[in-house]
Amino acid sequence: MPYRLDLFAIFIFLGIVQAVFLSLFFFSEENRKQSFNIYQGFFLLSVACCLLEVFMLYTGYVIHALYLVDFSEPMALLLGPLFYFFVIALKQGHVPKKTFWLHILFPIIYTLSLIPFLVAPNDVKYNAWLVAYHPDLPLREWNLSYDPWMFGLTEWHTVLVLISLVIYVCVGGFEILKSFRAKHSSFWKPETYTLRIMRDSILQISTLALAILLVKLFNENDTGDHLSAAFGAVLVYSTSFLVIKNSNFFQQIPIATDKRYKGSNLEAAEIERLTSTLKRIMDEQKPFLQISFSLPVLAQLSKSNVHLVSQVINEKIGKTFFEWVAEHRIEEAKKLLKNQAHLKIEEIAEQVGYSAKSSFNTSFKKLTGLTPSEYRNTD
Repeated sequence: MPYRLDLFAIFIFLGIVQAVFLSLFFFSEENRKQSFNIYQGFFLLSVACCLLEVFMLYTGYVIHALYLVDFSEPMALLLGPLFYFFVIALKQGHVPKKTFWLHILFPIIYTLSLIPFLVAPNDVKYNAWLVAYHPDLPLREWNLSYDPWMFGLTEWHTVLVLISLVIYVCVGGFEILKSFRAKHSSFWKPETYTLRIMRDSILQISTLALAILLVKLFNENDTGDHLSAAFGAVLVYSTSFLVIKNSNFFQQIPIATDKRYKGSNLEAAEIERLTSTLKRIMDEQKPFLQISFSLPVLAQLSKSNVHLVSQVINEKIGKTFFEWVAEHRIEEAKKLLKNQAHLKIEEIAEQVGYSAKSSFNTSFKKLTGLTPSEYRNTD
């Protein structure tokens, strides 16, 4: 049969390319230091796998790679848990191991139940493709000593994906709302960069779940997978837009402007005002306690731009951004070590904005000359 290359196919294919590219960005050496970036990267890779399978089935190219039929079904069931892990990592800096394994247990069970089909002959997979995309064409005969669908679980894949997405939209949404309440922030006007990312993520995955539901309602035999894939590609494109929108690239200051900034009396007064604002934010709001705290976040809070904030910290405060943040975090940690004896070192590290105990210990000893445990035991 002829291959089908239309607007849907091109749109989905570009979504695959974009998803893989973005995942590599989140997995880069600098970005993967934060666990929420890792979960975001795996989420995008899972979306890419789902889009790839639909692209192959929809265009007909799967005839050359029948082993790809249904290969991405477990990845679709991982979308909900990966979204939830992303939210928890944004809040806490990491996902507890027990929580992690509990939430991926069902995708693992489903993968095991899919094995009989995955190892079945190509004729079985060819028929599965035709039933979904070309139900009017004749099927191939096959003879197998077992039923490839012996586990009824795989017969309900789309329904299970929808249930999973709805559950995790609710669970993840509840965690996001708690974060907004804790910060006394409006959902539609988030005060911090992290809250904005949380809001955007719940809106994206909710829209995806709604799109899949609508496609399922109007295509009971799963003949509209290309429509669901198109919505998945939209999710990838919107993620790309948000990443670009929050990039520092567009906040560059021309060299000539930077020189005028340094030589102007008016600008010098503005420097003093910004210096006071930054100090007040750090002392009163304490945004550095969030693991996701960064220079762009501080710039947003101060209603300035990254370069001006960085310049003020370097020239007026006399430190780099990371040195200044470390000092504030360690000061908070010293209070907790003395006043909260029941807290473990790991818990204190998380509460003051460190995602890893080792990083916390290194910074603490560098600034105090003692390890956290040694400092706690001093009089």
